[in-house]
Amino acid sequence: MANIKNLETKHKIIETATDQFMRYGIRSVTMDDIARQAGVSKKTIYQEFSDKGELVYQTFSSALAQDICKMETFPQLKDGVIEHLIGMTTYIRQRFGDMNPLVMNEIQRYYPEAWQLFEDFKDSHVYQEIVALLEQGIEEGYFRPEIDTRILAMMRIEQMMFTWDPIKFPPSKFNLVDLQMEIFEHFLFGIFTDKGRKAYVKQKTDQHEK
Repeated sequence: MANIKNLETKHKIIETATDQFMRYGIRSVTMDDIARQAGVSKKTIYQEFSDKGELVYQTFSSALAQDICKMETFPQLKDGVIEHLIGMTTYIRQRFGDMNPLVMNEIQRYYPEAWQLFEDFKDSHVYQEIVALLEQGIEEGYFRPEIDTRILAMMRIEQMMFTWDPIKFPPSKFNLVDLQMEIFEHFLFGIFTDKGRKAYVKQKTDQHEK
């Protein structure tokens, strides 16, 4: 029973830390803040996590695992490229709607071990997913056949990355969801065939009318 209770406490701390970090950024949230919001003592947190760095690492690891699960809930490539793209736009709006735009920049600058998790996630999951999407889109006639899928996959990843730069895109001037969507659709319309563009616009319009 004690082990189950400890696991429940640890899960509660991670869940609370995730919410606080995503809302307010990592650096501005203290261990006292997390303890208060989770309804536990700071001593309890340090019994589960050696320091804030470890808490950030485990919180980020958990968030990435949840991202993979969420991404698997929207239409898969076997259901059609256009349906998959529409699912991705929904995911982008949900994922970044409540996210403090400084979070990723803070992880990159101050928490290298957690950032390496993201680098590994990009290499092992995101890159492969984008390449598969591009290749199937070409096969189905939605994307231009002459594109180099490897180059375009890397470019798409870099597009996502630079949106988190607070110098290029100050949070006071740019909404993170609007920024992600604008760049994502710019990418798509650069590789669509006429067939792909029409199918995407129709599917997007139909979804908004539901």
